[in-house]
Amino acid sequence: MTPRDDYVSVRYLVDDVSAAIDFYTSHLGFTLHTNPAPAFADVIRGSLRLLLSGPASSGARATPVDNAGAGRNRIHLIVGDLDAEAARLRDAGVAFRSDVVAGPGGRQILIADPAGNLIELFQPAI
Repeated sequence: MTPRDDYVSVRYLVDDVSAAIDFYTSHLGFTLHTNPAPAFADVIRGSLRLLLSGPASSGARATPVDNAGAGRNRIHLIVGDLDAEAARLRDAGVAFRSDVVAGPGGRQILIADPAGNLIELFQPAI
């Protein structure tokens, strides 16, 4: 597989590649791109290519032990109706990591994937 030049790739370290695939494709509109699980898979949403690296992947093995956990960095997904998205995800049992926060640019809330990686859902101010 040759990566396309128009994708922006972000690597998330995950405990369970299959659970991560299910989470991103079922709840957040990603589509499966490649799946050499259990070590690795990647999912696509628009121009974002999310690299899901399990414990056996080269990406995870290259990570220093003291940095192996989920971090404060996150992907940022724009939504049209934050309240409706939050309700839909709550009904599906998705873990929330914050309440809605409002600022001059819009409103946001944080959710977590099965490994604890953060995803920001953001509704721009009108």
